[in-house]
Amino acid sequence: MNKAVETRLNKSRPGGWVPQDQAHIERWVVRLHKYVAQQPRPLVPPIAQLQDLVRSDPLLHAQADAMFKEAWRHEHLTPLGQVEVKSFDEFLVLLNGIMTTAPEAYQDVQSHSPSGLIGFPINALLDWPMATRSGYLFFANALINQQFKKILGYWALFLQSQASRYVLTEPVSRLDRETLIVPWLGDVAQAEMVQVARGALGEGSNPTPASFAQIFQCDPADAHYGFGCWDDFFTRTFRPGVRPVSAQGDDGVIVSACESAPLQVKTGVSRSDRFWLKGQPYSLDNMLDFDETSAQFEGGTVYQAFLSALSYHRWHSPVSGTIRKVKVVNGTYYLENQYEGFLDADGADPSAPNNSQPFLTSVATRALIFIEADNPKIGLMCVVPVGMAEVSSCDITVKAGDRVKKGDQLGMFHFGGSTHCLLFRKGVDLAFDFHGQNPGLDATNLRVNTALARVK
Repeated sequence: MNKAVETRLNKSRPGGWVPQDQAHIERWVVRLHKYVAQQPRPLVPPIAQLQDLVRSDPLLHAQADAMFKEAWRHEHLTPLGQVEVKSFDEFLVLLNGIMTTAPEAYQDVQSHSPSGLIGFPINALLDWPMATRSGYLFFANALINQQFKKILGYWALFLQSQASRYVLTEPVSRLDRETLIVPWLGDVAQAEMVQVARGALGEGSNPTPASFAQIFQCDPADAHYGFGCWDDFFTRTFRPGVRPVSAQGDDGVIVSACESAPLQVKTGVSRSDRFWLKGQPYSLDNMLDFDETSAQFEGGTVYQAFLSALSYHRWHSPVSGTIRKVKVVNGTYYLENQYEGFLDADGADPSAPNNSQPFLTSVATRALIFIEADNPKIGLMCVVPVGMAEVSSCDITVKAGDRVKKGDQLGMFHFGGSTHCLLFRKGVDLAFDFHGQNPGLDATNLRVNTALARVK
């Protein structure tokens, strides 16, 4: 195998949405096959509609068939046995099985240490097909995205039901010889979530307590800690005081809007750019859905950061001010930049679409929250939470006209985490503080509400 490809496979799973070890994913797919074989069910209505849509359109049918075949043919994957799903029809059957499951936590048998989760199970089935040319065309299709929106909405009903919380307290069981399935509220998974929360960087000493129950709002006396479903657990909130707001009386300090790792800062961004190219430049018109305010941000600054699987998934206001406008833009779910797929000489992104995050700001489902900051040196700015893969629900909890203080909640992602941007106008001169690290896919979370930048 090409050394560059091997290196990318070993290093490119930031955020913890899928395990670093590809073997865990392969074994999970085998288990999913057994699950659907033991409990055969007709395709749920939105998946059956997707099947009918594809079968009725010769072009979509050809693309759906070709993307799995193309993925299977890529020889550099063969030594790792990574392409488990060989056809679109097989994918639909496995997708149907996911509709009655929730993400599970895994533990390595040998090391007795956490080994991750399949936080994006649908994405795990599509990682390699979506990296093909046919996959790019298929997942760019508006009709396909409309149907996936319905499918993800159907799955959301299960994840918001009591039936989904089995993964919180189920007894330890064996996935295979190497891996155990452990409850999310058990000692192993709790310890990992505590470690992630305590490892987040920020201003001053880390105020994060030492236990799950001290960090998050919950009721340890209850069997499910007071969580009514998987989504309640996933959108859990911090206890008061765990994430204090930096410089509350200083409107010159901008705080981190999400518990997230800094990806990059770009200045002098263009109103219109070719965001689909390898460099993935930001394109303001596309990012802001051609909003009338786009011209105000031309030449401005974009800060982007990504959320991890075991972190906090709500968004907070980075400034004090007035909400001027909010909007959810429907977009793509499983589209990645084609130059992060098999067109890349170093191999396709093994955790797609992580390496396509700037590209996704222009095409994926996203929220737009425009805030007129009290500080006139900032003025109008925009918070842009961007959905990736299963994260189909950008839930805005503020409305136009609301007053927000720095650190107030703006909304949340459901069923997963994602990426987000803070957008500032030209002339807003910012000094960013990443608390001793450089932005990039290897960066560590910054605490939500901690100081991120100061207006010069």
